Amino acid sequence: MSDQTPALDLDLARKVLDAQPFSRLVGARLTEFGAGRAVLELDRRDDLRQQNGFLHGGVVSYAADNAITFAAGAELGAAVLTAGFSIQYVRPATGGVLRARAEVVHAGRRQAVVRCDLSTVDEQGAETLCAVAQGTVLSAG
Repeated sequence: MSDQTPALDLDLARKVLDAQPFSRLVGARLTEFGAGRAVLELDRRDDLRQQNGFLHGGVVSYAADNAITFAAGAELGAAVLTAGFSIQYVRPATGGVLRARAEVVHAGRRQAVVRCDLSTVDEQGAETLCAVAQGTVLSAG
């Protein structure tokens, strides 16, 4: 990054997230960002559920993808793109809030490998793991 590039911090990361129309549509918010980590949350709403009442897997997958990319961006810089990721659903997402907690496990100069645990959070704050994802993110700069 040059001296003219703004430092990446939680406020700037939130502005980047808010610039994504789909993220606004699902009501995603960043609650933590920095040092190769990111936490993205969204509330479970009726319009984000599938036919059995669980949070739709596509929404869970979206949260993994964005949390992975933001965590990598905290390490590699703002200009990053997801190269690919995999997700394993371990139980239905039933809590009131979905929390995607991502952390870089390895970073080079141009790519990072990131793990993401996705949990639902109930009214008492208890987390229940619902999916695990891992992705590779490339520097676009």
